[in-house]
Amino acid sequence: MSTCDIALVGLAVMGQNLALNMASRGFSAAVFNRTESTTREFMDRAGNKAGLKAAFSPAEAVGMLSSPRKIFLMVKAGSPVDQVIDEFVPLLSPGDILVDGGNSHFPDTVRRTRELAAKGIRYLGVGVSGGEEGALHGPSIMPGGEPEAWPFMEPILTAISAKAGPGGDEPCVAWMGNGGAGHYVKMVHNGIEYGDMQLIAEVYDILGRAGGLDAAAQARVFSEWNKGPLASYLVEITAQALSRIDEETSKPLVDVILDAAGQKGTGRWTAESALELGIPIPTLTSAVEARGLSSLKEQRVRASRILQGGCEPPAVNVADLVRDAEQALYAAKVCSYAQGFALLAEADKVYGFGLDLGQAAKVWRAGCIIRADFLDDVTAAFKADPALENLLEAPVFTNEVGRRLPALRRLAGVAIASGIPAPALCASLAYYDGFRSEHLPANLIQAQRDLFGAHTFKRLDKEGVFHAQW
Repeated sequence: MSTCDIALVGLAVMGQNLALNMASRGFSAAVFNRTESTTREFMDRAGNKAGLKAAFSPAEAVGMLSSPRKIFLMVKAGSPVDQVIDEFVPLLSPGDILVDGGNSHFPDTVRRTRELAAKGIRYLGVGVSGGEEGALHGPSIMPGGEPEAWPFMEPILTAISAKAGPGGDEPCVAWMGNGGAGHYVKMVHNGIEYGDMQLIAEVYDILGRAGGLDAAAQARVFSEWNKGPLASYLVEITAQALSRIDEETSKPLVDVILDAAGQKGTGRWTAESALELGIPIPTLTSAVEARGLSSLKEQRVRASRILQGGCEPPAVNVADLVRDAEQALYAAKVCSYAQGFALLAEADKVYGFGLDLGQAAKVWRAGCIIRADFLDDVTAAFKADPALENLLEAPVFTNEVGRRLPALRRLAGVAIASGIPAPALCASLAYYDGFRSEHLPANLIQAQRDLFGAHTFKRLDKEGVFHAQW
């Protein structure tokens, strides 16, 4: 009997919480997992939650849906998505809708949108950010794909999304654009997330090694910062993480966690796309590389015993260092976001997404991992100037970063003088200085390229392309 509004396929924690979110907003959902016991266990935990119905085969799930049938996939990115699509497509009719809510690579979404359109199936690639809690209470949602499918999914996604704005009633969901737009925006969100986390980690390292602040003291610092311009989810949970005591050792838990960071690929995809499009995102790329370096734990331990270069931190005034760190983190963070939005702008030109950068900033204000108070300023900047090419050129950020820049220079200087690696902080500073430089030494690079390979060059004083007889 066709009684459900939507089917949710894939009942890992994110899928379960999204199903519960949908049901709590008054939508009926058929839930299906390839492992039958997972479906039964979820339904047992959900109890008699109104609107949830178990399905134990693709055919049963499809049979429960009203037309046009809407199927929301929450399965592992890559071939598992294609496998599930292959299982469901023969059961569907033209006009039905498939939605991929996982972290798929955007070229896969472009391909699937095209292939399914040929069969009359409407496909959406939807970025979902917010982790387990966001999925349950309201995530940030970034849909893209087949435009004709959006009006059918919009009521559900709007209802389950996080809400932002002064009244807390502005949905953190908006149409991102055609093809792979939704998953591309989510990919860049994750790239910015990498940058944010690395910047915070470097500040933590500097405050600890150069300033002598232990985890408890830093927890108080980050908690205080979360009341000001740096207010954000990541700063908030940093304070929380630094406060946690390990029950086994009675030490701060962060002090007993192995210093090797994992990654699932979206940061790397962001870096790869930026290289392909020729857009510099040094803060984001350095964050990906820093995670890779952190994974070389055994080699780093060995190198720490034989490589020279370590030095005593210079004498610092701790209160001044903390103030500089707060100002530097804000400035570096804006530089990082500027890089991410510049990448989105170029991708929109190349791939024809039809992306509104202001809408992307708007849906990140709540629900997602990089949610931060200053995204209101980002949203306002793109609203004031939709053609804005770089966030650093928006008056609010030109002024705010400019007055904080001396602190970023001082903090980077402390790190360098102390032998403390700070690749993301230094990359943000170098990006800012490079972007504000009317002249860069690329003229010498062009001379070298022409000398060894006759690659030619342009001149400052006349039009044309030239080659010198070196």
